[in-house]
Amino acid sequence: MTAAQVARRSAFSKWFAIEAIPIYVIIGGAVTGASWYLYRLGTRPDVIWTRKNPEPWQTVKQNENIKFMSIHKDFDK
Repeated sequence: MTAAQVARRSAFSKWFAIEAIPIYVIIGGAVTGASWYLYRLGTRPDVIWTRKNPEPWQTVKQNENIKFMSIHKDFDK
């Protein structure tokens, strides 16, 4: 081993334990997933953030699709 590799290993071992890396990855993934899910819930068209438009579902146009997945793609007017 070179001196740089030895210095790098000793620096990493002082910062965090190598055995804790899977815990950091799992916790980071859980926090990322929870944040994404809350963002997805907060940006839905039926969520009201302001009082200016208390009934946003009445502003949906007749041929506008707000569903995530729709079987019938054509909307009759």
